Amino acid sequence: MKAQRMMWIAWPAFLVAGLLELIIFGLVDPQDLQWFGHPLALSRQGVYTLAFFVFWALTMVSSGLTMLLSISPLEVNSCPVPKSAQPQDGARDHNCC
Repeated sequence: MKAQRMMWIAWPAFLVAGLLELIIFGLVDPQDLQWFGHPLALSRQGVYTLAFFVFWALTMVSSGLTMLLSISPLEVNSCPVPKSAQPQDGARDHNCC
């Protein structure tokens, strides 16, 4: 289930990062970019690569927050220990149930 949720986060973020890359660098030449008044010491391809991964990371954070906020209270408060592994005598040797 966690792998599926990770793909729900990573795949749309990948697509949005690619779209941002096309839009941003369709308007801006990476060789014209400056960092604190100095030209970047990266090639065009280096800027494209770095920007893509920054865009991807930021959109993954956004998608991850959306997933976190979409979790129901029942799912958050449910006990992850299966009923078969829970103690029968009422003893609480784990912190969730």
